[in-house]
Amino acid sequence: MLTSFHLQNFKAWQDTGRINLAPLTVIFGANSAGKSSLGHWLLALKQTAQSTDRRRALHLGDDRALVDLGTFADCLHGHDLARELEFSLRWRVSGGLAVNDPLTMQRFKGDELGLDVALAADSAGQPSVRALRYRLFDGFTETLSVKLERNAADQLELEATGYKLVRTVGKPWPLDAPEKFYRVSEASLARFQNAGFLSDFALALEAMLDQFYYLGPLRQAPRRIYQWAGDAPEDLGPRGEYAVAAILAAEARGRTLNLGLRQRWRPFGEIVAGALKRLGVIASFSVKPVAQGRKEYEVLVRTHGEASEVKLTDVGFGVSQVLPTIVEAFYCPPRSVVWMEQPEIHLHPQVQANLADVFVDAIHAREHGEDRGVQLIVESHSEHFLNRLQRRVAERKLDPGEVAIYFCTHGRKGAAMKRLELDEEGEIANWPDHFFGDEMADIAGRTLAAMEHRRKAKAS
Repeated sequence: MLTSFHLQNFKAWQDTGRINLAPLTVIFGANSAGKSSLGHWLLALKQTAQSTDRRRALHLGDDRALVDLGTFADCLHGHDLARELEFSLRWRVSGGLAVNDPLTMQRFKGDELGLDVALAADSAGQPSVRALRYRLFDGFTETLSVKLERNAADQLELEATGYKLVRTVGKPWPLDAPEKFYRVSEASLARFQNAGFLSDFALALEAMLDQFYYLGPLRQAPRRIYQWAGDAPEDLGPRGEYAVAAILAAEARGRTLNLGLRQRWRPFGEIVAGALKRLGVIASFSVKPVAQGRKEYEVLVRTHGEASEVKLTDVGFGVSQVLPTIVEAFYCPPRSVVWMEQPEIHLHPQVQANLADVFVDAIHAREHGEDRGVQLIVESHSEHFLNRLQRRVAERKLDPGEVAIYFCTHGRKGAAMKRLELDEEGEIANWPDHFFGDEMADIAGRTLAAMEHRRKAKAS
């Protein structure tokens, strides 16, 4: 799970400040306030880690990539190539990490890893690594810090705090440039007798980014027929295009989940159907083959108990748009991070509120006898979604520590992020101005207009 990030000089963000994340993190804000760019930045890190080009510090994307951010100048705040793009990530490592110094037998351990990176433009305007640092944390205590950084002579130096790095005899050569934005090269590690653990740190970052998934605001339109050949998609795709294939794959593999301790275990398809029913958009949901032995499937729903069963294409568009958000929340592997943009789009206000309950179920869900530990980061414009979260906190069905709520605004120095303070009663102490529009001004304006109409009617 991602525990925090900090981003500087990226697009609208001159400085986000440290953003502490929770199992369910919700980001609100005005249009074009920079919310989506935060998820796009994480996608850029993921596609860089997956790239076969180790010399490229940051894969900014193309028409085949997860995201296309344009040029490095496009990414920098103010399009200023003199600035450096800096970011920090911290995440929990499943099972923890241990570093054993082979020379001193000293042992360092931790359950959380951090990475700090500074990228600067090279002579061709491409991003290059000026500095990267890994930090290992045991709870709140930093147990180990290792930094690779360019000195005043533009040579790379590797230094550690609390850990003595020892050069390999006979290998005094300068260090090579790092691979991508996060990996100290094997050639550089060979210059030292006891720096091999940095490969483990890089692998831990790759594992975390490999389990980062993104679902965009515009999902694929429903189809009358879906093809499925038996494969299990890694994820649903940015438009949720593999949602039906994911349901079929999970069912074929016998996946079962429950929604918390002492809840009964249910097949994956039943979990999805139950979530849709809880939203209040359908009475029944199923995926069936068109004919025995065929690879074509149809999604059938009933809108209410007495209705006939019809195809997904023949009901309201909102059902097909919310389906991928539900499937992704429960289909992704345990300990995944899922970033969703506007999951409530095309939904009635009451359904938007109910969607919050489904996401609470998702972060509490269990599989294989253990908590799934899934983290959802949700961009939203829905006050109904937020009101339901506040209610569940007040009802003690959601711990305040399980949810983090942020509000993005336009500031004098670019986009600004503010965390809303949610107490145990579900109350928010620091509501921003015009958080969901100026409701009181609308009420007052409507009242004054009615009074004016009545005055004119009497006068005539």
